[in-house]
Amino acid sequence: MRFVLKHSTVAVVLLASAICGLHAAAATEKVKPLDDAHRTTVGKLTDAGVKYLLTQKDGKGGWSMGQDANRPAITAMVLKVLIQHPDYDASSPIVIEGFKAMMTYRKSDGGFYEPKAGLPNYTTSIAIMAMVASGDPKFKPDIDKAVKFLRTQQIRPGDTTPKGDKVKKGEGFDGGVSYGKHGRPDGSNQQMWIQAMRDAGVKADDPDIQRANAFMLRLQNRKESNAADYIQQGPNDNGYIYALGESKAGPWRNGRGLRSYGSLTYAGFKSMLHAGMDRNDPRVKGAFKWIQRYWRLDSNPNLPKLQSQQGLYYYYQVFAKALRMWGQAEIVDTKGVKHNWRHELIDVLSKRIAKDGSWTNKASERWNEGSPVLATCFAMLALQETLKE
Repeated sequence: MRFVLKHSTVAVVLLASAICGLHAAAATEKVKPLDDAHRTTVGKLTDAGVKYLLTQKDGKGGWSMGQDANRPAITAMVLKVLIQHPDYDASSPIVIEGFKAMMTYRKSDGGFYEPKAGLPNYTTSIAIMAMVASGDPKFKPDIDKAVKFLRTQQIRPGDTTPKGDKVKKGEGFDGGVSYGKHGRPDGSNQQMWIQAMRDAGVKADDPDIQRANAFMLRLQNRKESNAADYIQQGPNDNGYIYALGESKAGPWRNGRGLRSYGSLTYAGFKSMLHAGMDRNDPRVKGAFKWIQRYWRLDSNPNLPKLQSQQGLYYYYQVFAKALRMWGQAEIVDTKGVKHNWRHELIDVLSKRIAKDGSWTNKASERWNEGSPVLATCFAMLALQETLKE
């Protein structure tokens, strides 16, 4: 068994595009990103996770959270996990079968979704990620069409908000993406959209990428760049909230501002890098400072105590993607403590795996993390990031 991720030519080119110009500091770094013991542990954990996921395949070649719930998105997510495992590639029978199942959700508009279930942006984004990861050139027409579809999902000036207001250029919802075309945009959908577009080869300076990141920046708790009342009254800590005027972490201590929290801050941090923002930009530096200040892996950082386990596995995978892009093997927190993020993440996930090879957020089922299939996919995607350079 070899524990090295395969990378297609397409994936390598896309990765290079995504992180171009971001690794000057990492180039001279002396810290070894992943030692042999942890690399072996990742191999054992991902082997177990794949074995579990294979037991969850339905009779139609796909995966879901039970009773076909979120089937197109979960099928695409499992496919990405399988393709990134050394035992599988685009020619593996189970992968071929899985893509056939995923393709049943492909629509004439280029999106991948189930109309009754909604979630067109979310599902299409994951489908793009899976197709790109496969490295199979036959998917290029489908990827291109799906990218065009995602562009139609982005809110633009003149569109109407759920309250009936017209969107103004450079303000409010402009550039945002929601679960549906004209719904309220949020940072989670937004970072998925940006990730998928960049995976598909859309350049950082693409106007739609820039507009998407501009929306994300409206979610950053930074008074110098955000004039919104809930930002001006907030902690000014450079972290991120969930949506305009809303944080899943609730209000800040004065009851008016909004509390920043981990999964969205890492999502915002990653989105700034995807949009090509300079490492020395004060907004980037501020978000990184937040990461140093609130460093932890036993909970979703800075969520109130009773909510601290919510979205934990989602946090793990966005944490890993963001820090791999950042390019430093070791992060020094604000107390001066050094953290090899790969080793710490692997150690945490090795303690949380069940005997059957699955992961489940037993402390909080919010956001569907009570589903072992979804939580296992998130855990596997996080672990696979640790193997990437």
